[in-house]
Amino acid sequence: MTMSSFTAPAASRGSSILFYLNGQRVVVDHPDLDMTLLQYLRSTGLTGTKLGCGEGGCGACTVMVSRYDTDESRIIHASIIACLCPLVTIDGKHVITVEGLGTSAKPHPVQERIALLHGSQCGFCTPGFVMSLYTLLRNNPSPTEHEIEECFDGNLCRCTGYRPILDAAKTFADIAWRQGTVAADGSIYVSEPKAKGGCGIDGCCRLQTSPEAVVADGGSAIVHDPTKAPTSIANGDCDKGSGCCKVQKRHDSGLAECKVVNQAEADKAAVIARFQRYDPTQELIFPPFLIRYAKRTTSDSEPQLRPLDITSTDAQSWCQRYIRPLTLSELLAALEKHPDAKLVAGNSRLGMQIKLKRSKFPTQIYVNDIPELRQISETSDGVTFGANITLARFERVLDAFAAKHGAQRTQSLAALRENLRYIANSQIRNVATIAGNIVTASPISDLNPVFLAAGATLTLASTSGERRVPISEFILGYQRTAMRPDEVLVSVSVPFNNEGEVVRAFKQAKRKINDIAIVTCGLRVQVDESQCVVDAAFAYGGVAPTTVLAHAAARAAIGSTWGDRATLDCVLGACQQELQLDYAVPGGMAEYRMALTTSFLFKFWAISCDTLGATCAESMLAHELGDGDEHVVSKARQEYAPVEDRVIVGKGVAHLAALKQVTGEARYVDDMPELAGELHVGLVLSTRVHARILGIDAEKALALPGVVRVLTARDVPGENHWNLFKDEEILPSDTTHYHGQPLALVLATTRKIAQEAARLIFVDYEDLPAVLSIRDAISQSSFFDETRQHINGDVDAALAAADFVLEGESYCGVQEHFYMETMCAVAVPKGEDGELEVIASAQNLTETQMTVAQVLGVPASRVICRVKRLGGGFGGKDPRSVPISAFAALGAHHTGRSVRISLDRDEDMQTSGQRHPFLGKWTVGVTKEGRILGLRARIYSNGGFSRDMSIAVLERAITHFDNCYHMCATDFLGRVCRTNTQSKTAFRGFGSCQGMFLSESMLCEVADHLGLSVEGVREINMYQPGDLTPFNQELVGWNVPRMWTQLRAKAKYDERRQAVDEFNRQSIHRKRGLAMLPTKFGISFEIDFLNQGMALVHVYMDGSVLVAHGGTEMGQGLHTKMAMVAAETLELPLESIFISETATNTTANTSPTGASVSSDLNGYAVYNACKELADRLRPYRQRMAGELFAKIAMAAYLDRCNLTATGHYCTPDVGFDWDKNEGLLSFYHTQGVAIAEVELDTLTGSHSTLRVDIIMDIGRSLNKALDIGQIEGAFAQGQGWTTSEEFLHSSSTGQTFTTGPSSYKIPSAMDIPRDFRVELLEDADTSALKTIFSSKGVGEPPLFLGASVFFALRDAVLAKRRQLGVTAPLHMESPATPEALRMACEDQLALMVRIPQDLREGKVPSVIRI
Repeated sequence: MTMSSFTAPAASRGSSILFYLNGQRVVVDHPDLDMTLLQYLRSTGLTGTKLGCGEGGCGACTVMVSRYDTDESRIIHASIIACLCPLVTIDGKHVITVEGLGTSAKPHPVQERIALLHGSQCGFCTPGFVMSLYTLLRNNPSPTEHEIEECFDGNLCRCTGYRPILDAAKTFADIAWRQGTVAADGSIYVSEPKAKGGCGIDGCCRLQTSPEAVVADGGSAIVHDPTKAPTSIANGDCDKGSGCCKVQKRHDSGLAECKVVNQAEADKAAVIARFQRYDPTQELIFPPFLIRYAKRTTSDSEPQLRPLDITSTDAQSWCQRYIRPLTLSELLAALEKHPDAKLVAGNSRLGMQIKLKRSKFPTQIYVNDIPELRQISETSDGVTFGANITLARFERVLDAFAAKHGAQRTQSLAALRENLRYIANSQIRNVATIAGNIVTASPISDLNPVFLAAGATLTLASTSGERRVPISEFILGYQRTAMRPDEVLVSVSVPFNNEGEVVRAFKQAKRKINDIAIVTCGLRVQVDESQCVVDAAFAYGGVAPTTVLAHAAARAAIGSTWGDRATLDCVLGACQQELQLDYAVPGGMAEYRMALTTSFLFKFWAISCDTLGATCAESMLAHELGDGDEHVVSKARQEYAPVEDRVIVGKGVAHLAALKQVTGEARYVDDMPELAGELHVGLVLSTRVHARILGIDAEKALALPGVVRVLTARDVPGENHWNLFKDEEILPSDTTHYHGQPLALVLATTRKIAQEAARLIFVDYEDLPAVLSIRDAISQSSFFDETRQHINGDVDAALAAADFVLEGESYCGVQEHFYMETMCAVAVPKGEDGELEVIASAQNLTETQMTVAQVLGVPASRVICRVKRLGGGFGGKDPRSVPISAFAALGAHHTGRSVRISLDRDEDMQTSGQRHPFLGKWTVGVTKEGRILGLRARIYSNGGFSRDMSIAVLERAITHFDNCYHMCATDFLGRVCRTNTQSKTAFRGFGSCQGMFLSESMLCEVADHLGLSVEGVREINMYQPGDLTPFNQELVGWNVPRMWTQLRAKAKYDERRQAVDEFNRQSIHRKRGLAMLPTKFGISFEIDFLNQGMALVHVYMDGSVLVAHGGTEMGQGLHTKMAMVAAETLELPLESIFISETATNTTANTSPTGASVSSDLNGYAVYNACKELADRLRPYRQRMAGELFAKIAMAAYLDRCNLTATGHYCTPDVGFDWDKNEGLLSFYHTQGVAIAEVELDTLTGSHSTLRVDIIMDIGRSLNKALDIGQIEGAFAQGQGWTTSEEFLHSSSTGQTFTTGPSSYKIPSAMDIPRDFRVELLEDADTSALKTIFSSKGVGEPPLFLGASVFFALRDAVLAKRRQLGVTAPLHMESPATPEALRMACEDQLALMVRIPQDLREGKVPSVIRI
């Protein structure tokens, strides 16, 4: 067949695009061909859609794009990633952003529910979650809970731990949650709850509404005011008496044994009862014009769908020509004319190449609007799929064929469907295509191994005709195929399966969803009636430069009896021999990847034998070799008592900015409109790990149009050195100390030009020796000068008296903050007296102010720093944000223009610091019962190239090494290693969690040596009230033993321990683990002068109140808590209090927001100021009893009463002398206990967290709902730190290997505990607490409890090793990645792939931990 060479006449080809945006028609003439949809939206002021990563991995930029599908004759609503979507591909579509749904005054039900059920903390990721859920509801107004959870597979959140988001979303589900909140005819009624509804108790009163009205006149639902505490019948008594669900135990909880009102459930039910009804008929309609536009039936007077051929008007554009054909013949003609053109479909891979590799594709052809490439047909032999159907449609079609033809004939299709579930995320699958997955020939393609095993055939077309190529002949090498430049992939044909044929697909990644494969495979076997193998194909990705067939393994199988153990041994051996990897293979994990090939084959053997009815021992294990619990819908419970003695403080008030955040109205630094003439900063990053800078040549950069200036260290007018130790330069003058260090700044008219120019700058280096890891630093004595040693008691005597003296070491790795909003700042010169305003996403505005002033050589009074909110911080925006603000300030100083800097995710992760990795070497003396008599520990951290906060972090690690245990004699010595990596910095937990992790790992190995349970070792050593720590601090208000006992009983630990042990006896390859872990977190800054807070409060004549304080709002709800303190103290309604921002001209000389003390310091400062105002106003209130506060305020003003007050607070008593071992180390301790239960697939290292129970002592909480959110979010961050979050460097170049969500894996919504229960300790004695309203800091302390998942996984690995007869103590380092877990099992499949030592000589893994 010969293809027509018809090309649309030039006159019929368009150069403009037409689409609808939030219901309004938009026409863009000659669009910028490099512009993404995200960039366009933000340029128009729709800043609710955020840039989180730029690579499609975080979901912050999710929008809904609707189109009329002419193939299916229906409207398709799809969530997509705007950061990878070229603007020009939006022609003919309807884009809806978060702003198109509702406003804070009138939110959409999705926005309302996420906001009021506490699903938004920092809020930066929230619009993406809103749009993912909204899209699901547009397609299915009554989804299941499972569908709801899956719709978030492309959205990441670093703050909440996901639980409140899922809770809010599940109120739209077709079961349980909606009961009691269903609206009909404009009124709320309560339906009869089922066992799974509400709290699980029949007739649950928690879901009843309060007597007060919840429906406005006219029948419209009232939006619950987030500034008011929720109320419900459940706040008081109901008519059920002792049968009331408030005093009964929830059916499935196993928690509430005592009759205590659970205000958390009551609050939640009351809020749910007030929700407005979701009515899908009231959504924005799809414009009818676009249906006619897609069908090409518009009238002559209307715009028409036409082929596009757009030439860029900008000579600097990376894409110079964009072609959009509408027919296959037009496409082939364009390819013949432009053989070097790049085909664009979903743009997921191409966008990543442009973003991360800075690749340029001058001519691009968009192929997603060609019907011939989306056709689907079937014959008696199989199915042919159009190569350009989206992966989302591919999923639906595969399901339909499976239902039509049955399981046996569609085994290959089912295998494709299985792997499709784990390709990227929903947003990517909605636009990515089959062809894109095939023709990229990626070695880790998810589909190619299955196509290869299935024997798929590809149809290629050119103007010369068509040809069919087996996929086995199509893939030639690394990203090389047999497709000629003028050809296009038209379709892929997959044969049906025969009787006796089994096909399965397997994939292993660091994270189950939204992750690229480590190893993926498609495995097929066909047997005859006698179980003799007649055909086999074992295809793998991730073990070679391209997808490969294990030919030797297939040959070993063919002719053998499937089910005969000898066949299994032969096939496994052949596979292992055939798929060998070098120890230094790119990407690392050589042994693990080889182990996965045989592990997958073993799984396939067992499952296929079971399917085929082959009798063998392995077939009996098929039931435990599937996905396990990955599909279990999560559930959660929160528990706290009501607050009876306060009006506002302590109540579960929603975050005051939540409704702004869910509607996109909340503004972050980079959302600020650009000022006239504003410039952008591009960073010149070092490409050497350690080198002298011999010269910087900016000639080419300065020649680029739009570049204004290049700044280096010579352009710093004031002091170039900064930080407490003055050991770091803002811009390095002569030496670069790590790969990725900013060396120079480019100022240009656009961000794109600035970044492009930065890459044109040539830096001449002279390489110097480099050190990367802690162990290398120790061996080379590369340390900072400071040493911290603390000795308590006679350690030598204690060791001599011990029954056993054990030695070992513990390690925990780096963690990236991964705040959703990257580093950014805007500097605005004021034009006189050297004044400068800096708007910065920073946790420490005072340090920012002081450093900027010193860098510019002006007094600090000339620099004002301010911020309204941060999109997350976690310590990463304390000192490390300072240079970013200084960069912008330098640019503004030299140009007199506003200067903006906003880092890309990869720039942020390369340049900023992370959590310190730690190595502990310990010698411990214990009794045979496990009691610790003496401990000598040498504690090392990797501080990076400068001190930053490393000394303080080391001190915290040392002072928390004891955790909750009495150690009779201790000797701690700590050093900070100097390495050529980013300067490690503050991170939630600030060394405390590292110290506790080292000691808990030590206790585990002690228990292994002694043959004891580690929980028993923990119990026997646990502090009791009144004990002294090694630092001579008496434990006052010590509640860990009580919580340990209470949680052990409530969570039924002992029963579950027996159940886990029984499961492990019955299961061979899936093991469960259980761990119980305590934590003790000392609250106060290590540096005494930082323990102070500042506030300024104004009462205005109209009775409104403005509060300013020294803390920054970064999602933790600090502003909300401070407003609650002010309202309580002034005896005003919460809505009277307003907090605008944090700024150095309203509250000066403030401490950083961190260390979990911000509520303590600023809360008391606010209280002191408000108390002074309340005292001044008391006479007026007494004289004017019953009058509105506005009249009282006016009367006071007219009487010349000062209505402004400042408040100051300094923490009393704190201050520790290391030399004398005297003074109060911590003002108090926040405490907690957690139990984690996990299930581990020992063949792959995949795991699920089945259940987590937490109890926390946080004193008398300022806001219990927000504090529950902090506990859950911190736990998830701790879980990620010790499991999935592996930060890596290149061993050869020192370059950061993990630079974004594609390579660095924070937990997803599918990774949190399937059953997540959090309880606040009530009725504890708080008389010794000298804090604001007897509350405790909560932001950091729960993080270490996330490590309970690590220790539960360790318990599961131990179970596997015991089964195998491995008795040696288990040494496990953090994070416990799938690789670490799998290889720690030391079964036969793991041992057979061990690379001999002689083959390792002179080699190191390509990527390493440091």
